[in-house]
Amino acid sequence: MVLVALAIGAVAGLAKMGVDLPAPLNTPKINSYVDYIIARATRLKEYIAGKIESYSHKHEEEHHSEHRKVVVTSPKEQDVIFTESFVCQIRSQRHIEVKALEPGYLEKIQVREGQSVTGPHDGRPGELMFTILPTLYEAKLASEKAEAEVARMKWKFAATLAENKVVSANEVLLADAERLRAKAKADLAKAERDFTYITAPFDGIVDRLHEREGSLIKEGEILTTLSDNSVMWVYFNVPEAQYLEYITHRKQHEQDDRIELVLANGDTFPQTGTIGAIEADFNNENGNIKFRADFPNPPDEAGYRLLRYGQTGTIKIHRPLKNAVVIPQRATFELLDKRYVWLIGDDDVAKQTLITIKHELDDIFVVDGGLKLGDKIVLEGVREVEDGAKVEYEYRKPEDALDKKNQKFHAE
Repeated sequence: MVLVALAIGAVAGLAKMGVDLPAPLNTPKINSYVDYIIARATRLKEYIAGKIESYSHKHEEEHHSEHRKVVVTSPKEQDVIFTESFVCQIRSQRHIEVKALEPGYLEKIQVREGQSVTGPHDGRPGELMFTILPTLYEAKLASEKAEAEVARMKWKFAATLAENKVVSANEVLLADAERLRAKAKADLAKAERDFTYITAPFDGIVDRLHEREGSLIKEGEILTTLSDNSVMWVYFNVPEAQYLEYITHRKQHEQDDRIELVLANGDTFPQTGTIGAIEADFNNENGNIKFRADFPNPPDEAGYRLLRYGQTGTIKIHRPLKNAVVIPQRATFELLDKRYVWLIGDDDVAKQTLITIKHELDDIFVVDGGLKLGDKIVLEGVREVEDGAKVEYEYRKPEDALDKKNQKFHAE
């Protein structure tokens, strides 16, 4: 077919040069066959040229890959700070329900929702919050006071008669007992009357008002809640393994750990916290135990405290680790949930090596086993290395490999 195509091309060339050629056979079948031969020859030419070009590129790539060097580095020992994160719930150090101790009509509401109130200070009572109509209790108090006064007078009169030997000492004792009982009833009536004036038991913030003025209040009915937000208790769940590690080195953790609170909008709360308590029991369903971190919550210039009861956030515990063996994350690869590196031996042969990770930082891994200082591991070109293959490489110092500006990629 190639020869036929060349012959046809030669004839076409001679015709252009003006050479006399025999008259062509004016046969449609011959013309059609000639066109078919030319088309096939053109496609064959393009195919051969493509194969030659493809072979040339492939040969160049193979030649390039054969001579491409991978970059190798070594583990480094250094001090690092790793961070543990826990979802948390924010609570007030004191959060109570304000209830009515006596039934009656809610006569007056003295506070607003969200208002700050003051508790007892220097012998002064707490700020008045609610008043329940006290008319009946005041009438009862007046009656009991009168009864107590009558009993007091009877006791005093009996004592005078006893001095004059008119009545016995037992009569005086009975009169005194009546006096004390009447006084106790009067004190009880006063307490019941005082219960109609509901005051703040401590400094705090008033929550939503559950009732309105004029409502008939039952005994024990919730009127509002009161929160003391000067110190916030932040609760978070810690797995059993981390709990055991914390308890084992508790003194060191209390000295070195820095506890931060990240709020829902991503901002970090300006105050640092301390571990205030650990609950007594583990949760058998998830194997966690609750820790409590305490954060001071001072007011701002306008008098508002940032943290409120019921907020959520994230606790971050920053923990220093001395003399840790670290490697870049991008020097590792993962197979079946396990981490590996390419370890280069003294004979420059690559060996797939399993490692164990103790902690994961932003761009590096803290290695717990599988590597030692001085080992050479592949840093760049991890995907191009094969197990048992000899590697041509260039060495990069660990401090350069761990430099922040070189940590552009995480582990593959």
